[in-house]
Amino acid sequence: MDFFTDTAAVPEGFGPSAVTIGKFDGVHLGHRAVIAELEQAARARDLVSAVVTFDRHPLAILRPDAVPMSLTSNRQKRELLDQTGVEATLMLTFDDRLRRLTPDEFVDHILVESLQAEVVLVGTDFRFGVGGSGSVDTLRELGRLRGFDVDLIPDVRPGDGTRRVSSSWIRELLDAGKIDEAAVLLGRQPSVRGVVVHGEMRGRELGFPTANLEPRSEGFVPADGVYAARVTVGGRVYDAAVSVGNNPTFDGVPEKQVEAHLLDVSVDLYGQEVTVSFIRYIRGNLRFEGLEPLIAQMRADVDEIRELLAVTA
Repeated sequence: MDFFTDTAAVPEGFGPSAVTIGKFDGVHLGHRAVIAELEQAARARDLVSAVVTFDRHPLAILRPDAVPMSLTSNRQKRELLDQTGVEATLMLTFDDRLRRLTPDEFVDHILVESLQAEVVLVGTDFRFGVGGSGSVDTLRELGRLRGFDVDLIPDVRPGDGTRRVSSSWIRELLDAGKIDEAAVLLGRQPSVRGVVVHGEMRGRELGFPTANLEPRSEGFVPADGVYAARVTVGGRVYDAAVSVGNNPTFDGVPEKQVEAHLLDVSVDLYGQEVTVSFIRYIRGNLRFEGLEPLIAQMRADVDEIRELLAVTA
């Protein structure tokens, strides 16, 4: 996949292309359906398939106090888009200059001059240009004048069809520890990625050494609790019991730590980047009166997680 971070980086003569536009946070089931439609349109007309996306949520500029947590980092988003098979991605910096573009300027500079778009695929609620002033009807009129078609993509509505797949829905599920439901909407297991750093060594002292992820890990950290998970590092995958939260049994522990105890192996992961894929929520965090009941519960958790992962391999 060709990857550009600015229209100036798009080579002269790029395209002609079929383009879709969106935040693509999580590259979830709905996004994948959009890209499937995009690739079908590109093949039918012998065009290059291209995604236009942004390096941050627009609210980061428009209303910083209301910006939601991202499901994926930009690096993860790029990797996930690459896996879809799309031929090119243009990830624009959403800044004051971009947000001030009128609908005409957005279309002319990005879609026509840079990408040579011949067909643009968008959802029914698509807005663009300064203050969201451009609608689907605006895009269609500009397409008629500039020489490209506009195709609407229906929402993906799983289950009973009452709600469309969205990043906000997935965040709600992860905040509630509903890993199975979130995985269905994502089309993959939810995961976080980060470098393993030194912790307080409490897990090792209790007989359950853990790999602690750096606080600024990539991806959306789910609800506090204990999870069955898999840890990937250097191409190897390990079963793991993972704790998310501040460990209420001990005072002074920072919130939202991700600690992974690898099952039945001893591997030094310090300084290495690992990916933690959450498989199942086991229980919420508990406060224990003393170490003995804590250790007993940890043993029970590990036994349950080992059994669960054995049948989900």
